[in-house]
Amino acid sequence: MLTEEVTEQTSEKVEEMPSFNHSYLCVQILKKLLQSETVMPMPELTLNIGNGITPDISVFPQDMVKPNFLRDIPKYPKMPLLAIEVVSASQNIQDLLEKAQLLVANGIKAVWTIEPFGNTVFVTTKDGETRYHDQEIESEGIKVDFRQIFAVN
Repeated sequence: MLTEEVTEQTSEKVEEMPSFNHSYLCVQILKKLLQSETVMPMPELTLNIGNGITPDISVFPQDMVKPNFLRDIPKYPKMPLLAIEVVSASQNIQDLLEKAQLLVANGIKAVWTIEPFGNTVFVTTKDGETRYHDQEIESEGIKVDFRQIFAVN
């Protein structure tokens, strides 16, 4: 019985691990966002929603990001303007779209869910979901041209 539980827990953790394309896309998106002097993208920041929810990237106004290296914050209480999720090969798009709805319900203005296989970005806001394919996306004044992100040299 204990062996089954350990095996199930181990396989669940393996399935949730980000893939190569996931990591690559996160880096490319971060590079684009870091070109702006008005926002600060924060990768893997746990937000104070329920037991803690961690988007792949949380984008804050630059002036909201003031670290205190003497005291850390395990679950950040301020909500970003934008959260970004990138689908890994082993993840279910439906689960990430539900996570996006939860993030919006907790005060995040927009969530971009990037589905790399179809070069698709789902934008979730309080008004619902919109699907975009291989184009520039803008939410809350934050822009990323996904034609450049998905372009492979």
